[in-house]
Amino acid sequence: MGSAPVSDQVYLSDSVRAAVKILVVGHFAVGKTTFVGTLSEIRPLRTEEIMTQAGAHVDDLAGSPEKTTTTVAMDFGRITLNDHLVLYLFGAPGQKRFTRLWKDMMYGALGALVLADTRRLDASFDIMGLLEEHGMPYAVAVNQFEGAPLFPEEEIREALDLLPETPLVTCDAREAGSSTKALISLVEYLQTRTPAQEQR
Repeated sequence: MGSAPVSDQVYLSDSVRAAVKILVVGHFAVGKTTFVGTLSEIRPLRTEEIMTQAGAHVDDLAGSPEKTTTTVAMDFGRITLNDHLVLYLFGAPGQKRFTRLWKDMMYGALGALVLADTRRLDASFDIMGLLEEHGMPYAVAVNQFEGAPLFPEEEIREALDLLPETPLVTCDAREAGSSTKALISLVEYLQTRTPAQEQR
């Protein structure tokens, strides 16, 4: 697949002067770990654990029956944008029981990219609601799973009740080029926001 090459340089260059924090969020098994791993220039930090029978009644595997692990804290990746600026990606676990962690991860973040799955669009409501409650701007990227139904953009916007200005794109979290475009859609949106919008 088109993953980003992993850099041998684990530590940041001395020339880096600024860092930007972006969240990658979404419901359980929507592709957040894959997305962060695809774009990270360093070996991503992952906190995945083997799923057990104890979680069978709370972790819905309907869309991903082959899934055997789940993120229990976060995924973390890094993208050096230029000699002076670095972007940190924080992938949040998708289950509702991690709501307190989601809130903690919002501190210092400029915005969030919400990954969605057309087979379970309603599973995105809680995450988007929490972002809106805390005034966190976001874009939505529909992760294209094999065999998932395809819908016109207008129908997806209506189903997710998105504001007209909220970016909506499609991506394949396994492909670097596709994932980069999704991330760019969020960054461009953040650049258009006014100070008044940020204070809402």
